[in-house]
Amino acid sequence: MALLKSISGTRGTIGGAVGENLTAQDLVESTAAYAYWIKQETGKDAPAVVLGRDARVSGELIEQLVSATLRMMGVNVYNLGLSTTPTVEVAVMQEEADGGIILTASHNPKEWNALKFVNHRGEFISAKDGSEILRLISSGEVEYAQVDQLGTCRKKVGYIQKHIDLIMQLKLVRSELTKEKKYKVVIDCINSTGAISMVPLLEQLGCEVIAINDEVTGRFAHNPEPLPENLSALSAEVLKQKADLGIAVDPDVDRLALICEDGEPFGEEYTLVAVADYILGQEGGGNTVSNLSSTQALAELTKKHGGKYTASAVGEVNVVQMMKEVEAIIGGEGNGGIIYPALHYGRDAMVGIALFLSFLASTDKRASVLRSDYPNYVIIKDKIQLTPQIDIDQLLAALEKKYVNYPKNTIDGLKIFIDENWIHLRKSNTEPIIRIYTESASSVTAQNLANKIKSDVREIIMA
Repeated sequence: MALLKSISGTRGTIGGAVGENLTAQDLVESTAAYAYWIKQETGKDAPAVVLGRDARVSGELIEQLVSATLRMMGVNVYNLGLSTTPTVEVAVMQEEADGGIILTASHNPKEWNALKFVNHRGEFISAKDGSEILRLISSGEVEYAQVDQLGTCRKKVGYIQKHIDLIMQLKLVRSELTKEKKYKVVIDCINSTGAISMVPLLEQLGCEVIAINDEVTGRFAHNPEPLPENLSALSAEVLKQKADLGIAVDPDVDRLALICEDGEPFGEEYTLVAVADYILGQEGGGNTVSNLSSTQALAELTKKHGGKYTASAVGEVNVVQMMKEVEAIIGGEGNGGIIYPALHYGRDAMVGIALFLSFLASTDKRASVLRSDYPNYVIIKDKIQLTPQIDIDQLLAALEKKYVNYPKNTIDGLKIFIDENWIHLRKSNTEPIIRIYTESASSVTAQNLANKIKSDVREIIMA
């Protein structure tokens, strides 16, 4: 069981001791600190905050607790109920609200839940703002509203359809083409809100939809992270149904993974690559951004289209900031996260699949053929458990010294470039681990690099 309060929000497992797990006290303290920060930022006595959640078992109870706390802080709540992370972000903009809270632990198992904080632009809060909220939590200097200034709560229905409508209106979403193709798709809804968002979107794109794990219970049928090893049932169903595509999302619908018609994974790293290929081709080039842990295939593709690629630190907020700085027209993360500024600055599986199907329809290719157009890089994702005795800064400094003769990037942990390959190490913001990523055109080389860097880390720790 665990609890982690960070600049990314408050995340933990339900039940157990206060300060060690995600309990009512932790939820109230975190929500109150966020509400107090919103009031300080806006100068408003009664700001408005959009609230939405995925289908986790604990979600409804936490929704009631968070909503009540916001109201006791004098904040007016626009409650979407069951929703998706990108839909909440869109609603913040549409309602001209002062912020938003999303109740989801993303790809974590059902015992986890979290508060994710959004600013008035419908974007995740910055590290600076997150640090101030953490300070408010620990300082206890939050003041609640007087009885005559308590906030209100309004149910906001229909926002998923509003989100879909905005997607369908995008100039590069070619619904006339997708309707002609009448794609047969299988979608794994992971027993969460993909069933009430992705399914109607796909239907409105003219697809024949076969949904699995589509009961919105929050009792996930398998590990909810949309990785190939967790999608065997989806692959089998694609083959059984002779479908054109398999689609998987995580519980809050901000990550998109695809299965080709032959049952093979398209590759979560290549969701962004394919969508970027479509956008850059249609727009005649442009700039792109992904984080340091994402495939180099995007950089190569961007150069091919005459644009400039830039790497950001890991984390959606960092990708978004860099996208704004370089005026990127498409960006995201290699975990299947698509950020398309023409709609909003947030990872969005819904707009991602609409753009991907539009690309597929415009090329008249099958998914497996489209995938073969891109280089076949292999990324190994590994980790090392952190203990209180490990000084991560000293460890990375020692590794930087060990690999002194190789090009490096230190904007987020340590990335080492070895010939046409790379290694990236960084401390996770959501778990007590060091994340290790390696990439190579050879799976053997990528694995060997991961093994070598783990051996180097153990050697440094034991020294």
